[in-house]
Amino acid sequence: MNLQEYLKFVSSAQSLEELWTAHTEQMGEYGFDRLLYGFTRFLAKNSFGDPEDFLILTNHSKEYIDGFINSGLFFHAPMTRWARENEGAASWQLITQMMDSKTLTAEERRVYDFNARMGVTVGYTIGFNSASIRSRGALSLCARPGLSQADIDAVWDEHGDEILLVNNIAHLKILTLPYSSPNRSLTPRQREALEWVGDGKTTQDIALLMGLTSATVEKHLRLARVSLSVETTAQAVLKAALHNQMFVIEA
Repeated sequence: MNLQEYLKFVSSAQSLEELWTAHTEQMGEYGFDRLLYGFTRFLAKNSFGDPEDFLILTNHSKEYIDGFINSGLFFHAPMTRWARENEGAASWQLITQMMDSKTLTAEERRVYDFNARMGVTVGYTIGFNSASIRSRGALSLCARPGLSQADIDAVWDEHGDEILLVNNIAHLKILTLPYSSPNRSLTPRQREALEWVGDGKTTQDIALLMGLTSATVEKHLRLARVSLSVETTAQAVLKAALHNQMFVIEA
């Protein structure tokens, strides 16, 4: 798709799956064949929050994600730190410069060695603008095999503004789409009960509206709290809303 066609598609995408499939294909046109998008709304001073609450989109191999994300290597990655502290785009030439100046820590060197083994050494990282100190999103764009950092820097010199625009718009669209991790999903009844709580209804009101007993409503709310890993129903409403799981239009 050309730029206009792609932006039109992004604006009308209805699911993360269709958006991400198209986005990886679009980035492939610029020479980036492996992407890793991450977003959290639960950023703290020394933590990205519970990994179960991350929104992760990627077309990297399972082996890479197991090693980089699931084992926690990402937390020590130099470009992860860069994206946490900066907005815009940065060439992975920064890592080479850190290697040359011997400023990589032991943990950062472990990340570097892992990425080298997996062929993730050439690319760019984008840090997205955020309106909240608790949220942060970033995208890793890994170049296809055979391209050097100089090659991909030349691509960026020519198309960088366009690539950054496309990714920023895709990021903003992603934030509007429903998301739940496999261990954080709600059943339709749990979602409906939380939606009524969000509307200010009492347990007795919800029981009448849903045609259930108060005990059954309490059960749905308790299971929703367990699914979302929170202690109170108010926290459950907030987390479900932040993940766009509230008032969802069913496909």
